[in-house]
Amino acid sequence: MECADCLCLASRRAALAITRAFERNLRPHGIRITQFSALTALLLRGPMTIGALADFLGLDRTTLTRNLKLIEDRRWVSVHAGEDARSRVVEVTAAGRRKVDTVYPAWREAQATAAKTLGSSGVSALRDLAARAIH
Repeated sequence: MECADCLCLASRRAALAITRAFERNLRPHGIRITQFSALTALLLRGPMTIGALADFLGLDRTTLTRNLKLIEDRRWVSVHAGEDARSRVVEVTAAGRRKVDTVYPAWREAQATAAKTLGSSGVSALRDLAARAIH
């Protein structure tokens, strides 16, 4: 019976529900939330290696690489060799900046809906959990 209250399952189900809500809002704009998050992370933090971006987003490199290929094909990011021949650096292009500007109102609406559903204590708990997971 204790397994019925599994925190891992509960967190995965909550994450899926939140992700689906964002996906619904962003779908008409032809972008996934993981792609939007990658673009905004790069806009906020500047160009990064794929490894650093994966760590920042909490994604494995394979998932990020797959998403980057899609947005690179759309010319929203450019990927080029870093200082080290093995590293690749990602940065947002002008088209990527325009895409974020276009999609931002839909993201903001999804953010507000999620915050309302979670309530202020839920939002605080989620942010606290995310901050602790980073450290």
